[in-house]
Amino acid sequence: MTRRLAQVAKKVGVSEATVSRVLNDKPGVSAATRQSVLTALDVLGYERPTQLRGERARLVGLVLPELQNPIFPAFAEVIGGALAQQGLTPVLCTQTRGGVSEADYVDLLLQQHVSGVVFAGGLFAEADAPHDHYRRLAERNIPVVLINASIEGLDFPCVACDDTVAVEQAWRHLASLGHERIGLVLGPADHMPSRRKLAAARDLARAAGTELADEFVERSIFSLEGGQAAATRLMERGVTGIVCGSDPLALGAVRAARRKGLSVPADVSVVGYDDSAFMTCTEPPLSTVRQPIEAMGRAAVDLLCAQIRGTQTHPGELLFEPELVVRGSTAQLLSTR
Repeated sequence: MTRRLAQVAKKVGVSEATVSRVLNDKPGVSAATRQSVLTALDVLGYERPTQLRGERARLVGLVLPELQNPIFPAFAEVIGGALAQQGLTPVLCTQTRGGVSEADYVDLLLQQHVSGVVFAGGLFAEADAPHDHYRRLAERNIPVVLINASIEGLDFPCVACDDTVAVEQAWRHLASLGHERIGLVLGPADHMPSRRKLAAARDLARAAGTELADEFVERSIFSLEGGQAAATRLMERGVTGIVCGSDPLALGAVRAARRKGLSVPADVSVVGYDDSAFMTCTEPPLSTVRQPIEAMGRAAVDLLCAQIRGTQTHPGELLFEPELVVRGSTAQLLSTR
């Protein structure tokens, strides 16, 4: 008990006596200090005293699938800042291979009496993945917002970048440069944003009077190495323009071209997706389709806060318009190989 008092007091910057008054629900402590002490208890992993558990903590879980792809730290920065402006404290939960699972994090967040959870990528985007932990949140009436995919059968609001428009922008850009053999490097078959991107590409091909051949579609895990392997297979089939489902996949495609002795963009043009950090610093700088991260992150927090206040009328899926950013990895096709 003494150790807990000391840790919480140090975290908040108040005396142990003040912490003790809050824990024993005694008067003489301002509302702001009282809330700071309770939040510190949550952050440090201590259970609130029974009499203080009536209200949820001012904590919000932010669950990300990884931090290696720069798009996820970018979302975390925007969402964390927007939560802080609302007086909420983000709790970052990042999955690691062989470590804490998404379901484990959900159990932990429920134990901490969080006010809500934002998921930016994760198992909810995979149709065949287990979704029981999301149902537990729904059963507890915990406010939840999903980014870039929804869950069938669960009425969680979703903020998403329009995958159809993203593929249309990238595909038409490559076609305007003279590319006729355009291939796709996408995520796994059950990844919902990848499914939407593939459906959009098939529609574009049909509108041009042809069909998108299966051999022009490759699937991969979302990594540079996966993109390299998938793009190598496409280039062996004569593809000259490649649309990728993420920037790391696109960087893998650039590496694959170089390993085959091909030039990007003279022989092969590559378009990424996200416009994550440092894509201007690659060689060549990456042409990519930009997600409006700032607008999407702030909208997610607005939707979550509306749920917390009980004022939300459910908006379904909010679609945000992407923007094609043309840099040095795409150019007029000069060779047909």
